[in-house]
Amino acid sequence: MQFGRYYEEFEVGAVYKHWPGKTVTEYDDHLFCLITMNHHPLHMDVNYAENTTDFGKNVVVGNYIYSLLLGMSVADVSGKAIANLEVESLRHVAPTFHGDTIYGETTVLDKTESKSKDDRGVVYVETIGYKQDGTIVCIFRRKVMVPKRSYGEARGGEQPGRPEPKPRG
Repeated sequence: MQFGRYYEEFEVGAVYKHWPGKTVTEYDDHLFCLITMNHHPLHMDVNYAENTTDFGKNVVVGNYIYSLLLGMSVADVSGKAIANLEVESLRHVAPTFHGDTIYGETTVLDKTESKSKDDRGVVYVETIGYKQDGTIVCIFRRKVMVPKRSYGEARGGEQPGRPEPKPRG
């Protein structure tokens, strides 16, 4: 099973549909809020959300949705990355609620070979996240430095650093 891609494997215009989706629970949302110290009542207080917001219920914190989509894309985009260089833009375009299922896909917008090192390049991608009904909720663009095949082969191939099991005896 492939995990990430080498620079040579990216093609401008390619679309990677990340699988599986993830149903967002109240627990997921609250845990993320508590870990990141985001205690805004829109995310944490049902009474507040029901009585004082246009949504009438809790909205999942946007940075969780971004993080979820970023994680979903690792196996297809950045699993071999040397570095995540830049998040150029991040837009939350529709709310996500507890019980919504998020799906993601990433499009390769451009790729550029490194000018300073011949064993890597930069891939420019856009990831969109959408709900079970197709509503797009999040869009972000980023640049990822990925190795060329020569870089990977020099460091152990497809699974660098993976140990071999000791003989049973």
